[in-house]
Amino acid sequence: MADAVGVIGLGNAGGAVAGALARKMPVIGFDLDEGRRAIAADLGVECVGSIEAVAARTKRIILSLPKPAISIAVTKALTEGASPPALIIETSTVTPQTAQTSHGICQAKGIAFVDAAIAGGVASMAAGKITFFLGGSEADKAQARPILDLVADGIYDLGTIGAGMGAKVVNNGVMHALMVVLIEAFAMSNKLGVPSQTMIDILNREEGLLRPLVHRVQERMQQGNYQGGMSVTNARKDSVLALETAQQLGVPLFATLAAHTPYEIAEARDMGDLDYASLATLWEQWADVSFKTEG
Repeated sequence: MADAVGVIGLGNAGGAVAGALARKMPVIGFDLDEGRRAIAADLGVECVGSIEAVAARTKRIILSLPKPAISIAVTKALTEGASPPALIIETSTVTPQTAQTSHGICQAKGIAFVDAAIAGGVASMAAGKITFFLGGSEADKAQARPILDLVADGIYDLGTIGAGMGAKVVNNGVMHALMVVLIEAFAMSNKLGVPSQTMIDILNREEGLLRPLVHRVQERMQQGNYQGGMSVTNARKDSVLALETAQQLGVPLFATLAAHTPYEIAEARDMGDLDYASLATLWEQWADVSFKTEG
């Protein structure tokens, strides 16, 4: 079945991807969990009993596995098996280092490998409207794209191996940290008697949650322009007021409290008159990076 694709790992994400692909082409699937195999079969996936059986039926295999160590172990088993694949597409959520390790295993055997991290929820995956963060060599990505395009709403080509997974890890880190900040914020607003929907409407404005991203990261950090604007001193004052209010209300803060520390550092470094986006320069020093976009 030369035109088939294999999917190893039929959990929430892998099963949704396999089901979406099964509407477009033959899919051979495997999962250790018999229940997962049964669910995938109902979606049109032909399920087999081992990773070796998948490899025997198709040369193009997608991985959607629960842990980085499992991804590496399965990649190694596939490359050393009797029917090694020609292409492995890693969609599991792993670290960039894991993707690079798996790529090295494949490269030694002449097997194409890309990391194609998935952004979005299970519903969009099942609907075949997936956003992929893609990393790999140009030749390997060219092999993977015809498969990904079948179920992609968009593909961000991020460059070399590990870049796709790196983007997802960063994106998820932001979402999970922001979730804690929002819970803290809504605990405070609730104590103040502000209806949750009102607070949602306040934050869901151009001047709300998007403002730091667009007006600070995009317009200031990328330009290296920290003159004028909302000063570090004033932002620090607002942060102190939020901390004091939370203390008065009896609301514990974790993420918001941690986020206050860089304002104290910047103030101590005489950065008070600069726009508060200038906190970025601290990370430029600490992490040896530059946020300014050339040209």
